[in-house]
Amino acid sequence: MRHAIVAAFLAFIAPALASAKVQTKEVEYTHGGVTFKGYLAWDDAVEGKRPGVMVVHEWWGLNDYAKSRARQLAELGYVGFACDMYGNGQTTTDPAEAGRLAGGVAKDWQVLRGRALAGVKAMAEQPMVDAARLGAIGYCFGGTTCLQLACAGADVKAVVAFHGGLFKPTEADARAIKSRVLICNGAADTFISADDRAAMLAAFEAAKVDYQFIDYAGAVHAFTNPEAGRLKMKGVDYDEKADQRSWRLMQDLFKEAFAK
Repeated sequence: MRHAIVAAFLAFIAPALASAKVQTKEVEYTHGGVTFKGYLAWDDAVEGKRPGVMVVHEWWGLNDYAKSRARQLAELGYVGFACDMYGNGQTTTDPAEAGRLAGGVAKDWQVLRGRALAGVKAMAEQPMVDAARLGAIGYCFGGTTCLQLACAGADVKAVVAFHGGLFKPTEADARAIKSRVLICNGAADTFISADDRAAMLAAFEAAKVDYQFIDYAGAVHAFTNPEAGRLKMKGVDYDEKADQRSWRLMQDLFKEAFAK
């Protein structure tokens, strides 16, 4: 009898379980005369509006890795939106080309900030997004972008930089930060300047920014990306422990930041 009841219950809920899954679509938006192609992910089983979290890609462009992080955020109950910082969804696997693309945007912080803000706006306009509860995460180039987004005074609750490049914010930039800030850094990342690190933390302290700076012992650059070691670039590799720990810390931050 008990088996029959269980079978009947599973038969009843099966259609709902089958239809509940992460959905994705391309979102096209424009800024500064450039067309961008973002990637939206959401769980259609979640009812009503929910927080939106923007993902800013590595210097490779809006590739499968950034999209996978958007889907992971959707699985957590958020709307994940992987923005496009280069335009027309450009991607590359060539380090030289990646450097050219990233450098072309990052050479002018106002251009980079404008594109990041345009991504936040495109995400906030999606019908399932609660525009009062927004966040952003980024990897490498994307981590730097998220820190610049915060310095631009973006109306987001929290930003997370995973192995992002650091810089010295101006006094005005640091004072403009409205969000909580989490910086997840590889303690053995040779791409991070000690001077930039010290300058950023000093500026945050002076402006009383709500920040956390976490070093992961032994972790090098790009430690969250399982494919990081594939190119055999010196000082670039995956670290599973640091990846998992930093992702959990991000979740804790968003639970706090998005609490009503």
